[in-house]
Amino acid sequence: MSAMSIFLFEKELIFTSTFVVFIVVLLVIELYFHVKNVFSIYDRTITSILKNDFTADYSTYSGYKNYVELFHLYESLKHKQKEETSKDIVYRSILNNIDSGIIILQKEETDWKIFLMNDYFSKHFQVPKVSKWKYLKNQLPSLCQIIEDHQFQELKTSLEIRVNQQDNQTFALQTSRSEIYNQDYFIVLLDSIQNVIEKKEKEAWINLMKVISHELLNSITPIRSLSQNLQDLVQQETISTEDLDDMKNSVAAMLRRSDHLQQFVESYRKLAMLPSPKKEKIKLHDLIHNSLQLMAPLFKQEQIEVINTIALNHNLNIDFQQIEQVLINLFTNCKYALKEVSKKQIYLSAEAKENRVFIYISDNGNGVEKEIENKIFLPFFTTRKEGAGIGLTLSKNIIESHGGYLAYRKDNNKTTFVICLVD
Repeated sequence: MSAMSIFLFEKELIFTSTFVVFIVVLLVIELYFHVKNVFSIYDRTITSILKNDFTADYSTYSGYKNYVELFHLYESLKHKQKEETSKDIVYRSILNNIDSGIIILQKEETDWKIFLMNDYFSKHFQVPKVSKWKYLKNQLPSLCQIIEDHQFQELKTSLEIRVNQQDNQTFALQTSRSEIYNQDYFIVLLDSIQNVIEKKEKEAWINLMKVISHELLNSITPIRSLSQNLQDLVQQETISTEDLDDMKNSVAAMLRRSDHLQQFVESYRKLAMLPSPKKEKIKLHDLIHNSLQLMAPLFKQEQIEVINTIALNHNLNIDFQQIEQVLINLFTNCKYALKEVSKKQIYLSAEAKENRVFIYISDNGNGVEKEIENKIFLPFFTTRKEGAGIGLTLSKNIIESHGGYLAYRKDNNKTTFVICLVD
């Protein structure tokens, strides 16, 4: 068009050539702004990605074929940011609903800032959700001091904190430190020991009352029904031989259920009044040998093979009678667990480590169902019709009174009870 305008000017067509020049100028200006706009969109998109600002909408520029991949990257990152935001909201919601104080610190050069403080911590300690470590230190100096003394390293301890101008409360403090993508995080967990104890006690009482109420109702309901039946019979003017037999059967049934209740109460008394162990030095070999001798007739009758691999002959400071009772209870449990098994085997082993002796009693029976694993040590809980449900509870109490513990586990198709005693 420039060449044409020159040609027209030479032909003395001045107005026509001027018009053509004007059109050329307009096209150049249009081209300039178009190119500028294209590069501006490119720059804005790149800037948005770098600044994690995904508020803009570039769908109106879908006609820019050269930028298809760039816009696709933008939308992909925008979607990921939405996902991260959603996850962040969910995680914060979970942390805010936990009944433990949680603080997450993030390191900035030589100082720390508070990355997250959950609602429980803020409300329980009446601390505003500050952003700087120094502000938190003004609010809870005892907590911050112990963390600084350990130089923001992992620790587990307890400390006393005054809450709401009341008496000091004891808290369990646990901290951890981790580095993620060159970001240093320090996590602080605070649990009120009193709250934990109260919660555990409440759960224990609820479980115990469920078992006791179930056992009592199982006896009281038939006794009440039989009593009502007897009342109806004695109110009759004449009592037939058949009625007399019913009365005798009812009285006998009531007596049986009363005996069961009496045994139940006696079992509870045994648990509640467990005597303190009278400890003496006993060899582990003698303890195992005597217990197996007592159970030998039953094992022979049930065709149970006992595989004893205990080679230790340590001296144990224990109450012989009580620990022997524990072993008998566990052997009895094994016997019932092996009822439905063709090849019945009980395995005994032991090891000594860290000033403790571990006795393992295993069997190849069906074991305990997963649904009731957490109930087997509850008082009066049993899956056997003839069981009283105190054997494992009593055994656990005896072992704990000796400073050890009794645990259950299942591995390699074997059910194992672990007795831990101080060497």
